[in-house]
Amino acid sequence: MSAPSLAIPLQLTEPMAHPAQPLKRGDPCTAVILGAGGDLTRRKLMPALYHLLRDGLLHDDFSVVGAAREPLSDQAFRDRMREAVTSSEEIGHMPDGTWDRFAQRIHYVQGDMTDPAFFAAVSQRVAEFERASGQPRGRLFYLALPPSVYATAVEHLSATGLAPRMDDPAQRPWARVIIEKPFGTSLATARALNQVVLKRLAEHQVYRIDHYLGKETVQNLLVLRFANSIFEPIWNRQHIHHVQITAAETVGVEHRAGYYEQAGVVRDMFQNHLLQLLALTAMEPPVAFRAEEVRDEKAKVLRAVRPIPPDEIADYAVRGQYGPGAIDGTAVPGYRQEDRVAPASATPTYAAVRFLVDNWRWQGVPFFVRSGKRLAHRATEIAIQFRRPPHLMFSHTDGRFSANVLAIRIQPNEGISLCFEIKVPGVEVRMTSVHMDFSYAGVFGPTDHSAYETLLLDAMVGDGTLYARSDQVEAAWALVDPIVAAWEAAAPEGFPNYPSGSWGPAAADTLIARDGGCWRQP
Repeated sequence: MSAPSLAIPLQLTEPMAHPAQPLKRGDPCTAVILGAGGDLTRRKLMPALYHLLRDGLLHDDFSVVGAAREPLSDQAFRDRMREAVTSSEEIGHMPDGTWDRFAQRIHYVQGDMTDPAFFAAVSQRVAEFERASGQPRGRLFYLALPPSVYATAVEHLSATGLAPRMDDPAQRPWARVIIEKPFGTSLATARALNQVVLKRLAEHQVYRIDHYLGKETVQNLLVLRFANSIFEPIWNRQHIHHVQITAAETVGVEHRAGYYEQAGVVRDMFQNHLLQLLALTAMEPPVAFRAEEVRDEKAKVLRAVRPIPPDEIADYAVRGQYGPGAIDGTAVPGYRQEDRVAPASATPTYAAVRFLVDNWRWQGVPFFVRSGKRLAHRATEIAIQFRRPPHLMFSHTDGRFSANVLAIRIQPNEGISLCFEIKVPGVEVRMTSVHMDFSYAGVFGPTDHSAYETLLLDAMVGDGTLYARSDQVEAAWALVDPIVAAWEAAAPEGFPNYPSGSWGPAAADTLIARDGGCWRQP
């Protein structure tokens, strides 16, 4: 019988092994947040911009304009943003004077986002800053708006000259637009939105944001693969049995029930976050670590994923919906008992899908991708399970030992672990699994750096590496549309089919077991 698993922490052995690279710093620019009265601005965007200023990463010639419906003065808006920043978990402390330096850069414009006169008012305010600056300033527009308004906002930004089309990426001063997810609700709507956006703007001006891609461990995946010669030679079908990508949440739908009833888990998580993680895991080495080269390789992977035939959805995908249960010992309601959810709702809150990548590197290696709400633990990870040894010479162990697994933890405890087998000391040959574990917090200490800081700074310097391109968006929708359509056409059986606090429906275990695997429980 194998001994209990052991964990071996990894430490930073050469803190000065590589010379420090100069930190990139934002270009001089005016950032305009359209829809600044919403939760996204308070919880994420303003704390991220403040943190960038605190770290000296914003240009001295930087301003931010909040734009929303509510009539507010500049000072009233500043006061609200100060409250938002001080209450943010990502800020920690505010050194003396930093808020005052940030506040003087904050301004406000009130109006209706569908009214051309409002955009004219924004244009006038931005022009005032540019005249006072005395030097060229970029313009960064963040659409923190309902998705139904994206096309209208882009049309107005273009028509007023706030964001003119610039076919030359080197043109200065620049204009860029950040668009929040969801980018469409289907392949058809994503294509229609892309047609509107790319009629008015060049692709290099459009930044489709996915905050998952700003997380440290997601970015580190590329370094892990392409800066370490021990991994890339075995990152293929000969050595990898399967890949698991998990995004598990303990929370329910909370205040998002209105949106979630229309979206469901596949639209909410698979089309963007999870297929982006799959692409980063499976992509070929780019010729250089530059935006277009990286995004080219991600697009190739998504195009290589085998489409699931509509009549075979049940063989490749499992859906679920949480029922009543307990999270951390506290009773919680089922999805159908949540506020603003239909009593007989068929909306899936869990999905597990078996994807196959039809290319030379990954032929025959299944990628099992799952996400769900009200699961046992909050965890997002990519787990690479390697093939077992071809010959089990340790017959007296009955073959009871674990496959090697490389797990990249994206949240909440960012890090990387490697599971392998060793002999337990003693006269008998007994084996146990050990986990060599690297923790970002354990090595580098806690950080209050957020994904939005990385992504906002990248947009200011014109680096689109961590943003989705139009062809990636459309390729991802092409993969998930058949699943959504099949599930919407046929009512689910047995919903709810997993209790809150579990790891999902039993059918998901059957799905992965057919390939000789079992789900990890991070």
